[in-house]
Amino acid sequence: MNRRDDANPFDEENFNPFSNGSANAGSKFRLPNFGFGQKSDATVDIPLDSINDSSKRERELATWEADLKRRELDIKRREDVVGRAAIPNDDRNWPTFFPIIHHDIANEIPVHAQRLQYLAFASWLGIVLCLVYNLVAVTVCWIRGGGVKIFFLAVIYVILGCPLSYLLWYRPLYRGMRTDSALKFGWFFMAYALHIVFCIFAALAPPVVFHGNSLAGILAAVDGFSKHVLVGIFYLVGFALFTLEALLSVWVLQKVYMYFRGRK
Repeated sequence: MNRRDDANPFDEENFNPFSNGSANAGSKFRLPNFGFGQKSDATVDIPLDSINDSSKRERELATWEADLKRRELDIKRREDVVGRAAIPNDDRNWPTFFPIIHHDIANEIPVHAQRLQYLAFASWLGIVLCLVYNLVAVTVCWIRGGGVKIFFLAVIYVILGCPLSYLLWYRPLYRGMRTDSALKFGWFFMAYALHIVFCIFAALAPPVVFHGNSLAGILAAVDGFSKHVLVGIFYLVGFALFTLEALLSVWVLQKVYMYFRGRK
């Protein structure tokens, strides 16, 4: 069979896919027939623009998906912050061996306020220590003939002073730091001022209630030395503790006030 009359598929004169002569040259090109089909004039149309558009859409879709994930994470983070602020977790976790209060500065207080909150916590532990030691000193005085009334007063100071100091000024400050509540800060300032007044009063121990012997202050220490040296020494140590607590409390009050003014 003579195929000399068949069309040459490699003849450049048949079709140039890169020519600008046709109207649709920018959008598609036509493959020539290589002579293997039954119809010698069959063509395959492949749009070039669709290939470019699909690559562009893939890039846009990837960018949109990454932006959506970023927004999703940001919304979830904000929801977690709002949830922690709106629904505070007050489960008792301190002290660990016998939990009686909720206390988690590292996870609930902002990082820039944690040092200040630890100082306030030290102030609260300080007043607890002062009241407990005051009970010990008054017990020594009672044993040396000071009377049972001052002992019962010292017990009342411990029973009421420790929980009330936590409820009236330490917990409001803790929640104020955690939720950034101006009302909590205002309550703290009023209650903490009374706390400082009590510390100064206890450090002086004026002869107002039962000759001042129910508080281990400087005036009670002077009176204690006239009765027994051991009583005077115990009361003198109590005076030092109440004095240190008063000074620490004044410093904490100043720091909290500066923090409160700076946050507005």
